[in-house]
Amino acid sequence: MASESETVWFTTKGQVVIPRRLRKEFHIEEGTRAVVTATPEGILIKPVTSWAIERGFGLLKRKAGKSSAEEWAEHKRQERELEDR
Repeated sequence: MASESETVWFTTKGQVVIPRRLRKEFHIEEGTRAVVTATPEGILIKPVTSWAIERGFGLLKRKAGKSSAEEWAEHKRQERELEDR
């Protein structure tokens, strides 16, 4: 895995196209979900694919005190808010 930089553009909705080379390398297909995390270096995007899960990448950590259903409801609420913007 080389760490070459590539330039991408964000749309007005905050969408970005991942270059084909990286989509192939990380087995990202249409409809693939990803975990997005703010880090001191910037935005980290981890695709959640069966390939990644088998290798231990992109795993979601549960927040203490919340059930899976509560976490999912919160995720969907945040997703709707982002889409409405």
